[in-house]
Amino acid sequence: MIPIRDNVPRVTLPIAVSVIIAVNILAFLYSKALDPRGVAHLFHVFGVVPARFFEPEWAAWAGYPKTLGWPFFTYMFLHGGWLHIILNMWMLWIFGDNIEDVTGHGWFVVFYLLCGMVAVAVHMLFEQTSALPIVGASGAVAGVMGAYVMLYPHGKVLTLIPIFFIPLILRVPSALFLGVWFVSQLVSGVVLQGEDASQVAWWAHVGGFAAGIVLIRVFRRPGHCRYCYNPETRDYDPEEVTDNRSNLP
Repeated sequence: MIPIRDNVPRVTLPIAVSVIIAVNILAFLYSKALDPRGVAHLFHVFGVVPARFFEPEWAAWAGYPKTLGWPFFTYMFLHGGWLHIILNMWMLWIFGDNIEDVTGHGWFVVFYLLCGMVAVAVHMLFEQTSALPIVGASGAVAGVMGAYVMLYPHGKVLTLIPIFFIPLILRVPSALFLGVWFVSQLVSGVVLQGEDASQVAWWAHVGGFAAGIVLIRVFRRPGHCRYCYNPETRDYDPEEVTDNRSNLP
């Protein structure tokens, strides 16, 4: 399933989301200017290699430089290919603006980075001996998605579902879209754990999503969740939200 857009309007300009996307794009373009050896060095030094931290003697033998922990931040801004960065940034753009409305610009960056850190920590617990570098924003973006499903379960996501060569476009409830995505990551993590061939950090996605669900309770600013679901009054109307999009300040 490929999301096209959601129907929850943004209230403020997504400044933090835009800056994060820009940094990711710049970092990706820099990596594309390197030769394969340079890319490998970049990913191993600034990406997260679990064995580097769980097996320090091996890491010293392999020549990894000592670190103050920067890979746990920098790995989120590196991507392995065009599809990798496009999908991550697209998901961030669709779901991130509404979370930034609630957290504020600066706190959104903190929320995003914390989700990314929890995501890679969960991955490392399951892949302690892996020498493959983990790169990509998907864990942090998964945190944004986890926050979204908590705040806007009533939203709708216009979704492209390719069935063979026939593109099917449906309006899917956000809780269903994100719930199916999360379950698929969890199942993949259980089934494909240890399978290097997949080269996908499934557990990072699971950890990031769970982190977003928990952390948004801390980062949510009172009075700044204009279109959030209210479980007590149930006074939202998704269709009305869509119709009034042009009347927003």
